[in-house]
Amino acid sequence: MKDMAYRMNIAGLDRDLPLCPISDKLMIGAFVIFGDPELTTACARELLDRCPEHDVLITAESKGIPLVCEMARMNGNERYVLARKAPKLYMKDVLTVEVRSITTDHKQTLCLDGKDAEYMKGKRVVIVDDVISTGESLHALEELVKQAGGNIVGRMAILAEGDATKREDIIYLEKLPLFDSEGEPID
Repeated sequence: MKDMAYRMNIAGLDRDLPLCPISDKLMIGAFVIFGDPELTTACARELLDRCPEHDVLITAESKGIPLVCEMARMNGNERYVLARKAPKLYMKDVLTVEVRSITTDHKQTLCLDGKDAEYMKGKRVVIVDDVISTGESLHALEELVKQAGGNIVGRMAILAEGDATKREDIIYLEKLPLFDSEGEPID
């Protein structure tokens, strides 16, 4: 199979997203923000322009990290919270939730340090991710925020694909189509 890509304009920048099969009939465009500070900064700026009033930003490890870090930096170096894929030695009173993402072939656990949970308690929280597709990772983050006693005031992503594009509770920059086995967009 030849390498296929989908050219997309995101936050005013053109990028080629490699198409990756997830079944014999369906492919997704792989959006990877790692290593692209120009795109990270442009997306962070556009998301902040649309961001609701908040006290805390949260994302899941790992592709949301550069985005939420840049958003926090641009917003005055505010503290952000990270849900880890596994508990770390420094974490105490850990909150956990299971998640199955479209880009992962097995269940994962998202973990929140008890200190971060205490920090979020009673605060206005915006969930940030790179791509929202099935909503499974988003749901897991919502559960962690609820367990921590935070109040979700927004859900944001750079891209939305599949059923996520029909949701009215998600703020996103661009719609990423799904693709058939020939690399043609389907909708």
